[in-house]
This record gives sequence, structure tokens and C-alpha cells, in this order.
Amino acid sequence: MSTKKELKLLDVFSISTGAMISSGIFILPGLAYAKSGPAMILAYMLAAILIIPSMLAKAELSTAMPKSGGVYFFIDRSLGPLLGMFGGFANWFSLSFKSAFALIGIGAFAILLYPNITPNEIKIIAVAICLLFTIFNIVSVKVTGHIQVALVMILITILGLYIGRGFVSTQPELYTPFMPHGIFSVVATAGLVFVSFGGLTKIASVAEEIQNPGRNIPLGMLLSFSVVTLIYLLATGVTVGLVPPQELSGSSIPLSLGADRLMGKTGIIILSVAAMIAFITTANAGILAASRTPLAMSRDQLLPGFFSRLHYRFNTPVISILFTSVFMIIVIIFLNIENLVKTASTLKIILFMMNNVSVIVMRESKIQNYRPKYKLPLYPYLPIFAIISYLFLLASMGLVPLVISSLFFILGIIIYFGYARKRIDRTSALMHIIERITAKELKSSTLERELRDIVIERDEIIDDRFDQLIKSCVIMDISGSPTIENLILDIAENFSKRWEISPEILIKGFKERERQSSTIIRPGLAIPHIIVPGEKCFDIIPIRCKEGVRFSETTEPVHTMFVLIGSLDERSYHLRALMAIANLVHESEFEKQWMTARNEEELRDVILLSNRKRES
Repeated sequence: MSTKKELKLLDVFSISTGAMISSGIFILPGLAYAKSGPAMILAYMLAAILIIPSMLAKAELSTAMPKSGGVYFFIDRSLGPLLGMFGGFANWFSLSFKSAFALIGIGAFAILLYPNITPNEIKIIAVAICLLFTIFNIVSVKVTGHIQVALVMILITILGLYIGRGFVSTQPELYTPFMPHGIFSVVATAGLVFVSFGGLTKIASVAEEIQNPGRNIPLGMLLSFSVVTLIYLLATGVTVGLVPPQELSGSSIPLSLGADRLMGKTGIIILSVAAMIAFITTANAGILAASRTPLAMSRDQLLPGFFSRLHYRFNTPVISILFTSVFMIIVIIFLNIENLVKTASTLKIILFMMNNVSVIVMRESKIQNYRPKYKLPLYPYLPIFAIISYLFLLASMGLVPLVISSLFFILGIIIYFGYARKRIDRTSALMHIIERITAKELKSSTLERELRDIVIERDEIIDDRFDQLIKSCVIMDISGSPTIENLILDIAENFSKRWEISPEILIKGFKERERQSSTIIRPGLAIPHIIVPGEKCFDIIPIRCKEGVRFSETTEPVHTMFVLIGSLDERSYHLRALMAIANLVHESEFEKQWMTARNEEELRDVILLSNRKRES
């Protein structure tokens, strides 16, 4: 049983946007201002630029492999289950912890509305909200998405009003000196606010539940990134122009201070409500995204099977959701979170690096069935730039987060060798690169088969009769450069093994067909086809010959052949099969995919995963 595809483009936009607009805009600007002054606006812009490669990398990976688990699934399938184990734990912890932190962050703004509220009351409110969204996540992803859409739209509206009202009231003198602490302070501040954009890629974790993922994931992420970046730059710019430096520097409620300058107590209330909505949307998106990681790891047998259990009625991963929520509640109630927040940020940066490595590995593996609907541009320069940039960011995170991150890796090694290794049998794209470099035959095609099934599910390909024929037919991958006369002997032998037709009848039919007129349709392509005696007989043999089959001295060698036989009662389908082949070979990528396929099974997948129009 699989999860339902209930999330649309607006849901994708809202989940990504809601996951980003929280502490990054309502708390961090005060801390960023203390580091770099008004130039923190440039720091936010630099952080936005640094997130672009990871956004595009995740868009490519998500459209190629729209499966629950997101970053875990990508790392596992590209770099192997050992690193996948680390990626899974790191992703789950980072998402869960940041969501718990968002709920606790409500307290900073609740105090503005209710000055007498106690820390324990703040924790009770945070736990209650966590439980509420746990119920929503269990009942329906669709309901969760609708709630997220409503909250995000309210949030964007409030921020839009703040920016519009504040823009005309800014004081130019507050922007000078613009860069009081030098250019390096801007770079350091970019590292501080970089994680503000981390929620952008949360949507990859629920890619399996998104309708038309090939379009909605990259488009939703791009729209979200554009809107949030604009809000960050404009909101911080307006706040700098409204609030005196001595008040803004180090403040934990910077936008509320700006609203106070505009509308007094009313402004503080409105922006505080917006901040609490923002933290709630981050927590909601976090529960939704984080809970899919244990689900995906359980499906892959890296964790016990009960984590992948879906609710019999709602088709949601109820155990994974509850597990994630219980962890968040423990964090809210018991933990001192300063170093753990830094650890979550460190893990997020490491995961961004691994995402970019995953894109490189998947591309260089040359696996035919890796077919993203969206491809990252400027490959490989963009992912390499991202990896180098993130290494510099990691160096600024401090020793404690790096040590704790190392403990996650050790934990992954222990669980992998102690529990998971004996239960799994699948290849990674990295192994395909190693085998290709060492010129060995592929030992396993598990990843190709899995990617084929993912593409079929993603593109909602429903087999027609032509697909069924291809799944069971013989495929010939010919070496050398034989003549058509010699090749006909092998073709006839293969058909005669599957049908009660003598090879002699088949050989005579094919030779007669070639004498009447050549079956070469265009340079490099031929479709020999004959009528055979009997009833209910129809079959096909696709053939590839890289060096080319020689039909005559005057024609170019033929590299691709589709050989058909059919009885008279199948003449109607004979024409439909010819039409299917015509659609197939006219696809822009067909010839490249056909000639670079490494074996018969990859040739079969080239046909099965084509975008040709299928019969209902």
C-alpha cells in the first residue's frame, strides 16, 4: 500500500514557504545586524545564492525519484545504504529538532502578548500545538496541506502589509554606515542566516505524495524561493530603516520593533501573531517531512518494518508520525537546545553537500533509468561550487556541532552493520561508476529496476499491449556488422522457439519481404515485418547493432531494428504496433538512450519508459 498523491502546486509552495518563514525573519535579523550592521541585507542575499545549487539539485533528484524520505532516499540510492543510514538519521533529527525549536520559539512572541506567561506554560502550548498537528498529519496529508496553505497566505499578507507600510517610513540615515564591520562580517553573517533557507527543500521528503511531481516540485520550490527571498530582503531592509541601531542590534523580536515604530502596540500584536503563525507552519511542515524518513528507511529494511505501516483508512505513516512527534515533545519539555540547534544546522549543511554529491554520482553512473524531469543547469560546476562553499560554512559552525554530527555517523555505522546489512540487497549508483571504471559487467540491476518502477509510477504509465509484448519479448544486442541475410537466420530461430512456425517459413518470408521493398524506414532504422500462418500470433524482436547491419552495398548500416511477425487476424494490431514504434523512435532522446544502453534489459527499459502515446 502506497501513500496518496494529494498535494498540489499550491501545497508544495506553502509547505516550502512555511518551512522557511520563521526564525530566519522573525528572530535572526537582530543577531545578523549585530554582526554586520545594515549590510546584513547583503548577507541574506549571499545566503540565498548559496542555497540555489542545493535547491536545483534537490529538484532534479526529486523529479527523478519522487519517493518518501527525500534526501535519505537520494543518498541511499546514489552513495549506498551506509551513507544512506547516516543521511536518514541526520535528516530526521534535523527536521524534527528544528520543528520542535520552532514551537518553543513561539514563547518569545507570546511574552509580548501575555507578559506574565511562564516558561512551563509556553512548553504546554508548544506540546498542544504539536499534538494537534500530529492528528492532522495522521488524518490526511490533504488536510495538512490545506491548513498550511491558509496559514502561509495569512503570513505573507501580514508581511506584505508590513513591508508596504514600512517602506515609505524608512529613514535613509539609518543605512549608514552600511558595512561597519567589513566585507568578511557579511560572509560570516551569511553562514548564520543560511539555515533560514533550509526549509525550502523539505518538500522533497513528501515527493511521493505530490501530484505531477515532475512539474510541481521544481516549480513550487522556485516560486517559494523567489517569494521568500524577496520577503527576507525587503523585510530586513525595511526593519533597518525603521529601528535605531542600538535597539535592533541583538534583538530577538526585530520585526515587532519595526511594527512598533509604525503602529505602536497594535503593530507589535499583529507581527507577534504573524511570528507565531510562522513558527506553527514550520512545525507543521517539519512533522510532515520528518516523519517520511523513518517510513522510507523502514521500506528499505534499514529500520524495523512497523515504521512503514500505513493507517488502514487514511494511508498515512501513522507510526512514523507518532515517533517523530514523541521526539519533538521530549525536546520541547526536557532538552537544553542551544548546541543541538547548531548541530541540526550543521547536519543540514552536510546533507546539502551530500545532495550535490548525489547529483554528480547519479549523472556519472550513466544509468539509463535515471530520468529527471528537471535537470540542474551548469553541471558539474554548480554542484562543485556548492560543495566547496558548504565546506567553508561548516568550518564556521564550531567544534561541538561537528562532534555531535560525527556521533550520528557512528550511530549509523553501528545500526547498519548490527541490523540492516544482512537484510538488504541492492546496488547504488556509486557502485555502477566503480564497475564502469573497472570495465566489469554489472553484477546487479536492482537500482535500474527500482528507477524504472519509480518512473512508471511518476509518469502514471499504464501498460498497453505493446508494453506487454516488450516485457516478454526477446531483445537482441548484436556485435560486429552482420549482413541482413545472416541476421535473418538468428531472427527466425528466435521466433520459432516461441511459436509453432518453422524457421524455413520465417526465413523465406523475411527474404521475400526484403526483395519486394527495403524495410529501411530511415537511415539507421529498419522495421522488417511479415504475415505468418496461424491465428492469434503476434510478436516482436527489437535489435541493436552498434556497428550496423549491412542490408546492401548502397545503403547505410542499420543500427536499430524492430522485427514483427503477425497472423492475418492480427493485421489491425500490426498497424497499431507500427504506429507505436513510429512514436517511439521519433522521441528526441531515443537514439541516444538506445545506443548508450549497456545491456538487453536497459534496451528494454528504453522502450518501456518512453513517452509515446499509449492505447487505453
